[in-house]
Amino acid sequence: MVGPMLGVVENHSLPRTAAFFDLDKTVIAKSSVFTFSKSFYQGGLINRRAVLRTAYAQFVFLAGGADHDQMERMRAYLSALCRGWNVQQVKEIVAETLHDLIDPIIYDEAASLIEEHHIAGRDVVIVSTSGAEVVEPIGELLGADRVVATRLVVEDGVFTGEVEYYAYGPTKAEAIAELAESEGYDLSRCYAYSDSATDLPMLEAVGHPHTVNPDRALRREAAARGWPVLSFDRPVRLKQRRPSLPMPPRPVLAVAAAVGAAAATAGLVWYTNRRRALYARV
Repeated sequence: MVGPMLGVVENHSLPRTAAFFDLDKTVIAKSSVFTFSKSFYQGGLINRRAVLRTAYAQFVFLAGGADHDQMERMRAYLSALCRGWNVQQVKEIVAETLHDLIDPIIYDEAASLIEEHHIAGRDVVIVSTSGAEVVEPIGELLGADRVVATRLVVEDGVFTGEVEYYAYGPTKAEAIAELAESEGYDLSRCYAYSDSATDLPMLEAVGHPHTVNPDRALRREAAARGWPVLSFDRPVRLKQRRPSLPMPPRPVLAVAAAVGAAAATAGLVWYTNRRRALYARV
């Protein structure tokens, strides 16, 4: 049971608090962006060869292994691939396939935590390297209050392939600090959840960091710092859960947004190199 760790309902005379969740492999069992590759193919945005390449990237992401050259080639390929994509078309494809693709891979344990944080009076914020056209609908599905995500440059309704804001590593912690300033969150009383050592800055930013299915480097950091280690292994459709997730009191607020096929893959390059550096330390 995850409930007892969350404590009692918030005393609303105190500063506000929040729970910050990484998305991929923390709340859902796969990469949010790569999960939509077949839908993008069916919508005519990518060809069959691109589907195979993104399937390989999904495997690399889940396995946590690939050399620098492999990841650089994939990043360059996807950067070129998304250039010229129509933003509205991407949004429509995600909306049409969201429940079929994402609903079945949401961890039951994560959904329960989201419920419990809401019951305790905390905001729930999804902080993801993926882009808003993917992350915002997922955040709404989960009942999140806010979303922080990568933003690509858009001109004349299409993606240029350039990254405007990259929600990865230290920039996640910066976004959390900005939210704390604007929303009045007391970070010393806030929670954060992630599977990856690349999110150490985000975890360090709050008073109650938790690791979820952590990679090897993060697991060692958690052991050294005495952080809780949670194991999520029960993906389940939300409609099959009881009780169902509470709906957010207002539409999800996108703090930083955009599609992130290229950006997410660039993040994987950074992720791979950071992991190696951390392993070298330990």
